[in-house]
Amino acid sequence: MTPTPLLPSLGVDLPLVGAPMAGGPSSPALVAAFASAGALPMVAGGYLSPEDLAERITAARATGRPFGVNLFVPGPPELDRAAFARYAERLAPEAEQLGLTLDPAPRADDEAYPAKLALLLDDPVPLVTFTFAPPTAADVAALQRAGSRVLVTVTTPEEAREAEARGADGLIAQGPRAGGHSGTWDPGRRIGEEDTAAVVRAVRARSTLPIVAAGGVDGPAAVTALRESGAEAVAVGTLLLRAEEAGTSATHREALADPRFTATAVTRAFTGRPARALRTPFLERHDAEAPTAYPAVHHLTRALRAEASRRGLAELVHLWAGTGFRAARAVPARTVIDDLARGL
Repeated sequence: MTPTPLLPSLGVDLPLVGAPMAGGPSSPALVAAFASAGALPMVAGGYLSPEDLAERITAARATGRPFGVNLFVPGPPELDRAAFARYAERLAPEAEQLGLTLDPAPRADDEAYPAKLALLLDDPVPLVTFTFAPPTAADVAALQRAGSRVLVTVTTPEEAREAEARGADGLIAQGPRAGGHSGTWDPGRRIGEEDTAAVVRAVRARSTLPIVAAGGVDGPAAVTALRESGAEAVAVGTLLLRAEEAGTSATHREALADPRFTATAVTRAFTGRPARALRTPFLERHDAEAPTAYPAVHHLTRALRAEASRRGLAELVHLWAGTGFRAARAVPARTVIDDLARGL
């Protein structure tokens, strides 16, 4: 059965979606640029307070174009306190060199998920997407009653089946080559290296829902291949990290073009959850010992990463990047989108 196209029903002209890059890169200016190009921009709700998210939604609405909002779904707490304590002790010398003292007490939070969900129910947006874990069937139904379409990020056919069972309108099939955090529902599992097209085909074999493919997009050929594999649309993230409108830090921007960094790797060293980043000395020193403990490790290393970024010490920063990072250019976002749209 051919799935009913999702993006055209939202009034989106191009089968391109702006990947929600939380923590800065998905700026209001980048959202506006994506919207003006006829693609679907995403407001990255991760790490934002409900108040800041409301402001970002207002800015997205001002474009007069369809857009979506992405939320992190807090998963069950998984914390080996002894392993976390050992990791905090291991990182202490790195922090001390920057004049910092790490807090060894693990910190948890729910990402203000209930408040953000309530915001989206009170002030609906065209599309809501979820990552890290599946929303409940009740949350999906509530958003749909409010007028939103709902997409869930999946990384395996099994996750796809469960997302469909919970009532999702579509799926974001994320491959291992995507930059930043993996959307896997099991943060302890090993993330491989397979091509995103293979993930899309496996998900398509188990679900008839519309699919947005995410991961490893480095040019027009990748967009064509992913659509041929069964995806309706393709998410674009890493290629936009150096775009003029992106909120990417100067340290991160420069690292993406720095010849010192030649490869990416999936690591838990920065946040306790698998995420693909440029392979740096920090990653190589600590990856093997990093526990699966999100968001505790994220909070543990946050001040260290922020100070290193401020000082331009890229080797200590979480330089999120997909495998196609060398194709990222310092150009207007519209240039990137127009290039990807060739042949569509």
